[in-house]
Amino acid sequence: MAPRNNAPSFAGISLERPIIMGVVNATPDSFSDGGDAFNFEDAVARGRMLAEQGALIIDVGGESTRPGADPVSIAEEIARTRPVVERLAGEGLSVSIDTRNADVMQAALDVGATIINDVTALTYDARALEVAAACSASVVLMHMQGQPGTMQENPVYENAAQDVLAYLKDRIAACESAGIKKDRIAVDPGIGFGKTVAHNLEILGQLDLYQGLDVPLLIGVSRKRFIEAISGETDPKRRLPGSIAAALAAVEKGARIIRVHDVAETAQALAVWEAIKKGG
Repeated sequence: MAPRNNAPSFAGISLERPIIMGVVNATPDSFSDGGDAFNFEDAVARGRMLAEQGALIIDVGGESTRPGADPVSIAEEIARTRPVVERLAGEGLSVSIDTRNADVMQAALDVGATIINDVTALTYDARALEVAAACSASVVLMHMQGQPGTMQENPVYENAAQDVLAYLKDRIAACESAGIKKDRIAVDPGIGFGKTVAHNLEILGQLDLYQGLDVPLLIGVSRKRFIEAISGETDPKRRLPGSIAAALAAVEKGARIIRVHDVAETAQALAVWEAIKKGG
């Protein structure tokens, strides 16, 4: 049975079929591709390439949130992201700003970003909810237990899938109370963010629960460390098979947006998966 389509669109993009969000990390230290798109021209070129390969959203980030990552200054994060967002948005691409800082959100919104993707679900910065409510951009609310520097030290849940579900439900309610309509919201359970391998697998295995939130479900499994734990592959750039397997499993259970580094390969896998579903 095909997954339920909980929303016709997100940020003006149809979700009739699953879509891909391509990752542009304008950072020197992201876990899987740090430095690959650190300078302006490389970041812009990567964004263009991902769009050509089939990404309908380009997610631009300037602060690594990998386990053990150190924060960067607001000024530095804006310097890394704003010019890239401006150029890509100016070329007609749908651009998301991946940040937990309100000033960075606003700087990106000012130059054309149409999505705020916050790993803390608009809780880290006291002004984040206000900035999101005051604009027309869509928002992605992600779950993360703890802070990037320490989140993997000892994550604990009573029931990971249910606990994360309850958190996201509360954050949707908080956004609605602040004036952010539900049709502007998507959620991300935050695979790998303050979660053990067992927690990640539990959440991925029960993703159909999240359809009850009645907002689009975004999943980021690309090159994640749980794939290393399962497969033994230590090089993040060699985890593509596991990334695609996890992405397709997520789509099967209702995910509508897949955040990935390897767009062309994921797009091909999705096309084959959809063709098989239609032929069944």
